[in-house]
Amino acid sequence: MAQLHDTIAALATPTGTSALAVLRISGSDTEKLTRAIVGATPPPRTAQRADYRDRDGRLLDDVLCTFFRGPASYTGEDTLEISCHGNPYIAQRILGDLIARGCRQAEPGEFTQRAFLNGQLDLSQAEAVMDLIHARGEKALAAANQQLRGALGRHMAGLIEDLLGVLARIEAYIDFPEEDLPAEDQSRVVADLESLKISVSKLLSTNHYGTILREGVKVAILGEPNAGKSSLLNRLLGRERALVSDRAGTTRDYLEERILLGDYCLRLIDTAGLNPTPEEIERQGIAKTLEILSEADLVLLLLDGTRPFPPLPVQVISSINPTRTLLVLNKSDLPAVPGLDACLPDFERIAISALTGAGLDRLQTALIARAQAFHVELGDEIIAINARHAEALTRAGRGLEAALEKLKLRDPIELISSDLRETLAAFGDIAGKIDNERMLDRLFASFCIGK
Repeated sequence: MAQLHDTIAALATPTGTSALAVLRISGSDTEKLTRAIVGATPPPRTAQRADYRDRDGRLLDDVLCTFFRGPASYTGEDTLEISCHGNPYIAQRILGDLIARGCRQAEPGEFTQRAFLNGQLDLSQAEAVMDLIHARGEKALAAANQQLRGALGRHMAGLIEDLLGVLARIEAYIDFPEEDLPAEDQSRVVADLESLKISVSKLLSTNHYGTILREGVKVAILGEPNAGKSSLLNRLLGRERALVSDRAGTTRDYLEERILLGDYCLRLIDTAGLNPTPEEIERQGIAKTLEILSEADLVLLLLDGTRPFPPLPVQVISSINPTRTLLVLNKSDLPAVPGLDACLPDFERIAISALTGAGLDRLQTALIARAQAFHVELGDEIIAINARHAEALTRAGRGLEAALEKLKLRDPIELISSDLRETLAAFGDIAGKIDNERMLDRLFASFCIGK
């Protein structure tokens, strides 16, 4: 019945007597299939109860069917959602019957792909669907929701519109030299391109924040052996994850765990102790620690408050800075060694006891504040680009820079136009295809060609 390109997917098959499973069908024969199942096409976007019977007339389940007429559906096509009881056997029987009726199972991401191809979503919104599914933390969820609702797309639309305006002026100069057009105002073009360049740079600066939202804040816990790194990890997690021992050098490799702290997901990494005279196996662990340090967003430099400041590897001293490092003085429940407060005076320091939990609330508050500091303000909306966006924006920035350089050198206007066309293509890689007719519309509106 349904054509081959009709698609079905089991969106959820949870277990439990009170749970539901949802199956979604999309394609040109969906309404025909709906009538075969329900008996008639129900009013769009209205759930209707029905007995689901297979092609041989056997009753499979009591279901709710909701029909969405395209283009007012997720995919832009006629779509049917069937809610059945969550028993995996029931869902599988219905799935098998739908396939027997001519449907096929959807490929990964195919519903969102169809939504994009049918103009329901731009590329950045399509990517936001996956960000929404995998969001870890309130900020990541908010950013994904805003991108799904077009925050990045609207931002890119503004940049594209501004660039199209510049291109319209430049290409009018190229294509219609015989027309009575105003002389090219180079200073205005330079000012517009400089403004675009600043906007691109600001948008690029959200890349790190986007990585943090999608993957979590990478927090490296560093310190000498037996300073209490594993105890701190366990205390932050609220459970015994790392082996704790009085013997120094217990952690030879590293442990990584995720926690939700405030609005953010944190990736806590308990590293091998920085022993000034390590054994061979410890040297390997320390090498890994230094590698983690170079990749970390934040560093907790944990010191034993009852001992003098330890000799740290030169690579550690050169890699830490007050912006991304918190100095954590452990064992505050014991007498502190004199003079430790004078070490690294520019660093924020917090006294804690990993044993008793004292000072942990202050440390958590400081970690949340440091995570929030990665946020780049771009108006009221949370915009956090991903690696693909960053690569496209980097290309766009290069195109703008090349065009500005050619303008200063008074190179042929055709070469400048070519650079700006490359920038426009890079913008289009983020939001989707650029309609060249829009540039022509701007050209004719601005210069009244053919008056």
